[in-house]
Amino acid sequence: MNQLIALIQQHGLWLVFGNVLIEQAGVPIPAYPTLVIAGAYLTAGEGRMVALVVVGALAAVIADTFWYLAGRRYGSRVLQTLCRISLSPDSCVRQTETIFERFGPASMVFAKFVPGFASVATALAGALGLQYWKFVLFDLVGSLLWVGVAVAIGYVFRDAIGEALDTLQSLGKWGLVLIAVAFAAWIATKWWRRILFIKQLRMDRVTVDELKTLLDANEVGVILDIRSKLSQQASGRIPGARPVDIQKIADGVDGVSKDGEVVVYCACPNEASAVKVAEKLRAAGFKRVRPLHGGIDAWIAAGLEVEH
Repeated sequence: MNQLIALIQQHGLWLVFGNVLIEQAGVPIPAYPTLVIAGAYLTAGEGRMVALVVVGALAAVIADTFWYLAGRRYGSRVLQTLCRISLSPDSCVRQTETIFERFGPASMVFAKFVPGFASVATALAGALGLQYWKFVLFDLVGSLLWVGVAVAIGYVFRDAIGEALDTLQSLGKWGLVLIAVAFAAWIATKWWRRILFIKQLRMDRVTVDELKTLLDANEVGVILDIRSKLSQQASGRIPGARPVDIQKIADGVDGVSKDGEVVVYCACPNEASAVKVAEKLRAAGFKRVRPLHGGIDAWIAAGLEVEH
């Protein structure tokens, strides 16, 4: 443990830079413990504290720029990839769009404090064409705040942190085993929650071709578009689809027969938001509700018409 502390004291800034960089790039290695410990052991002088915060924030902005450029180049495909690989099932595109729509670029100031939001928000900023200087401005403020809070916690509670590390040191190799087990348990818990989330998504879907056939035969009661206004403005809607506020689903099906075909679509991986809405509609008595397989992206990829 003394060697670990000595390593942090000698190479702390590089460790912080590397840890923050890879975490913000998407690797599930938490940077906050490193920032807190560094705040406890690398803040002997005011200048060192400032350097620590600046280095951590710089690493975050560099990683976020990667996702911003990827979003700018590949659009929604990057957002869907992020949602699929994320350990947090809450990082669906729909949730991120809702927050971004409400607060705009300023949402990046607190993005890193919201689980599953940071990387998706930066990629979304690129996909929406937000000017880079504006992106960097808000992202830098948010990164400075995020790193600064962790460093401040380490500085304020440095005595308690020192006692905790001394306790781990007294345990010898078992202290390292305890840390490894805690980290493994954290990863396992995240994966288990995601497995349960994916199981929840198993529901009968309607394909794009099948939906087109049903529309041509006039056999669809209603099509519900539950994406945010930002997404609808960017890519358009399936002709005849009703835009629905996900918080006011009942308004979207007002006057619709519960015996008819209801199709719900979004732009989330695995049609996550669409499945949740479909389950609520089924619980409300609708007998035939199905998410659109592939969502709006599958409809556009098939070369079918959209309306704006």
